[in-house]
Amino acid sequence: MNIPNSLTLLRILVIPMLVFVLVSSLNGKELIAFVIFLLAAITDMLDGFWARRKKQITVFGQLLDPIADKLLITSAFICLVELGVVSAWIVVIIIGREIAVTGFRALASSKGITIPASILGKIKMNSETITVLLLILGEKHLGPYYILSHIGLWVVVFSAIISAIEYYLKYGSKVLSEDS
Repeated sequence: MNIPNSLTLLRILVIPMLVFVLVSSLNGKELIAFVIFLLAAITDMLDGFWARRKKQITVFGQLLDPIADKLLITSAFICLVELGVVSAWIVVIIIGREIAVTGFRALASSKGITIPASILGKIKMNSETITVLLLILGEKHLGPYYILSHIGLWVVVFSAIISAIEYYLKYGSKVLSEDS
């Protein structure tokens, strides 16, 4: 167990705390949840940076990191649906895309094909993180700037759909062929 993998595990371990705070009636829950989510997002940046910089990339970390990312984002979005902040259909598209792309990557991997994250996939992930942070703060804390969270949601939806299509167009013939 190295530091990057420990950071990834920490990200997973804070998810129940994030969920509890988001759906609770605690005073100041928005700011508490914002800090928890922000710290979890920072661990995502740090684990990858540290692993590459210190040459501590492991198979365990390569498998666990994207799972931790998806657990964090989907947990936050599901809570935001529960709170009436985000429409369920939007979250279904976002989570559905994650499941589809993860399955596609797993199939590719079983055939010895590696599908790296595309620029659009990275835009999707970064816009998800920023959008979730804005949605957690809500109109109460953002005032007129809360509109940015709605714009962010559309960026997330479009980048999710377009990046999934991009993966399929770029790798679909290799991954889905019987020869591989």
